Amino acid sequence: MAYHWEGEPGDTRTITYGWLNDEVRRFANVLRGLGIGKGDTVAIYMGRVPEIIVAMLACAKIGAPHTVIYGGFSEQALSDRINDAKSRVLVTCDGAWLRGKTVNLKDIADLAIEKSPTIEKVVVYKRTQQDVKWVEGRDLWWHDVVADASPQAETEVMDAEDPLFILYTSGSTGKPKGILHTHGGYMVYSSTTLAWVFDLKPDDVYWCAADPGWITGHSYIVYAPLILGVTSLMYEGAPTHPGYDRWWDLVAKYQVSILYCAPTAIRGLMRYGDEWPAKHDMSSLRLLGSVGEPINPEAWRWFYKQVGGERCPIMDTWWQTETGGFMITPMPVTPLKPGSATRPFPGIDIDVVDDEGNSCPPNVDGRLVIKQPWPAMLRTVWGDDDRYIAQYWNAFPEQGWYLAGDSARRDEDGYIWVIGRIDDVIKVSGYRLGTAEVESGLVSHASVAEAAVIGIPDELRGSVIYAYCILVAGQYGSEELADALKDHIRKEIGPIAVPTKIEFVSVLPKTRSGKIMRRVLKARAMGTPEGDTSTLEE
Repeated sequence: MAYHWEGEPGDTRTITYGWLNDEVRRFANVLRGLGIGKGDTVAIYMGRVPEIIVAMLACAKIGAPHTVIYGGFSEQALSDRINDAKSRVLVTCDGAWLRGKTVNLKDIADLAIEKSPTIEKVVVYKRTQQDVKWVEGRDLWWHDVVADASPQAETEVMDAEDPLFILYTSGSTGKPKGILHTHGGYMVYSSTTLAWVFDLKPDDVYWCAADPGWITGHSYIVYAPLILGVTSLMYEGAPTHPGYDRWWDLVAKYQVSILYCAPTAIRGLMRYGDEWPAKHDMSSLRLLGSVGEPINPEAWRWFYKQVGGERCPIMDTWWQTETGGFMITPMPVTPLKPGSATRPFPGIDIDVVDDEGNSCPPNVDGRLVIKQPWPAMLRTVWGDDDRYIAQYWNAFPEQGWYLAGDSARRDEDGYIWVIGRIDDVIKVSGYRLGTAEVESGLVSHASVAEAAVIGIPDELRGSVIYAYCILVAGQYGSEELADALKDHIRKEIGPIAVPTKIEFVSVLPKTRSGKIMRRVLKARAMGTPEGDTSTLEE
């Protein structure tokens, strides 16, 4: 068994390795028949159906780099990526299920193609059965072309350094960056990290609850699990449809033993209360995992207690699209500290340094750097080597260190605490405060489910703190609650961290990977340009 797949409406499929092998070969032949070969890029814009994995692996089989574009992106974001990658074929669906409704992927794809002259053919997988516009000669039904394809296909012989995929990640200004990963190092590193960190056993049912359209999905839904022969769960839809316990129902139904998801999902489910996970027998779980951003201690404890029954270690992983795999992470035997990703993965040389490159003493904030190469590191920004150098290597050019772009501190035990993006550190009256620290303080209040804080320039103090809070279900914002939260922060962290203003909101601007885009909040608060927002989900 490769995947248990469940659609949001409740339909299910069983995906074996044998079926996957045959379908990948057939679709490889389809792509070759459309003139795609080694070095040609293919754009993939689909929902969470098994065929997205088939399309990715078929591209890898024939040496055609794939670029998967998350199915929640707009036509402009889609066309920008198609144009940058110069893709000639787009693989999409008629639609996808999300929150009980269909997302009209084919309609969005049609609009994008009007701005993407390189696209010659569009292969459409039928998922939702909705009516779609059709361009004869350009559009092809997946089921038609696959039915006519042979299940025998030669695998292209590739060099370890040949391109495997391009994955676009947000840039603070200008167009998104196309991160290039290659065949050999990426596959070795992603599969090794998954095997070691989650201690995989032959009878495990592993669920990475991410989307294949971002790096966690590439590494830990598709490539690493399949290399290791794992049985995975893949779910199409929203975690709260039709009820707030859909995830917990799936864990019980499929006897999931490992659950790997984002802190933003944990906080989102936590706000609906403890009774939802309590309805289900989740005793099959033995390990939990967290990815996407630092997990605040309050969410860590809720995840540990309410989901893991106080028996499942939480593998809190720090890594990036650029790194290809886990970089700072515990192992199942590592003593844990809620909120810390603990220590670097074996063989990874990470340090926290000041602006001059000196190692910071314990509990002093600095820049997170990687001092030595690793197998799955990004090789360049697609089509823009200069941007690659400027973005990642110019901060410490003499040392040749990779700048992660995050601030962090190392405690007296050598554990690393990632604070957030370097530009997410707020300097108030000369004191440096990490956004994650203040946000954790706010979320530790019983009324707050999620929080984001930014620094606003202030003539007297340099910056002041502006906070946005999402409240737990049944709570409503008021001046009294804002004052109570300020008092709470004063006690939890200190007067220096008290927000000047607290705004109550229903959503926060996030990427699909769950990262809060604080620069967007800051731009909106200050009335300045928001930069690239194509990776925003909300």
